[in-house]
Amino acid sequence: MNLNSIPAFQDNYIWVLNDADGRCLIVDPGDAAPVLQAIEENEWRPEAILLTHHHNDHVGGVQKLLETFPNMVVYGPAETQDKGTTQVVKEGDVFSVLGRRFSVFATPGHTLGHICFFSSPYLFCGDTLFSGGCGRLFEGTASQMYQSFCKINALPEDTIICCAHEYTLGNMKFALTILPEDPDLNEYYRKVNELRAKQHKTLPVTLKNERKINLFLRTEDTDLIDVINKETNLQQPEERFAWLRLKKDNF
Repeated sequence: MNLNSIPAFQDNYIWVLNDADGRCLIVDPGDAAPVLQAIEENEWRPEAILLTHHHNDHVGGVQKLLETFPNMVVYGPAETQDKGTTQVVKEGDVFSVLGRRFSVFATPGHTLGHICFFSSPYLFCGDTLFSGGCGRLFEGTASQMYQSFCKINALPEDTIICCAHEYTLGNMKFALTILPEDPDLNEYYRKVNELRAKQHKTLPVTLKNERKINLFLRTEDTDLIDVINKETNLQQPEERFAWLRLKKDNF
């Protein structure tokens, strides 16, 4: 199985999994044009689309792709029913594509109906977790997003996280304003800065790496708690998560 990322818009990635026979699935195709180009160049045969949530930069290309490949199944949450979804899926559902087993879990926060798809080792998490950060809370609450992060953090450390935006450099700059002396953050920032200077991608990433450098996964970290306690005393990890999200909103 091969994992591919197709750049779209300013900083989106559309993910494609393909097998040795050229069959493929497409994740969050916000724009059909680069996907159709990649399909032609690679001689892929699309069988399914996976949608994580309803925002247009994730679903905008679905109709055009269905016009070209009308037999594709489109899996998505209820909030994408009017975006081309043909098979609504929810927390706990399991289905097979390309001979792979995919499990679905609800990850509200960015939107209320946001879902993630997991087929070991691949996690397609849309706009929930980004490398070094987390999605904006457009519809959900910080508490909901914290619980969504707990679900992701419960996966194996070798999970390959396929998030939908190239936000890593900005996320690491923010993290260093919170813990400027943290060696893991500084090392990863240097690495990411070098990659982006060469216009290279920073994704996908492993959960093992994210546990080191993503402050939103480190709400029990004593160094982070010490920083927060200089400003306010927050006893619960979801409260510290909310504090971080508010700081990032104003960064």
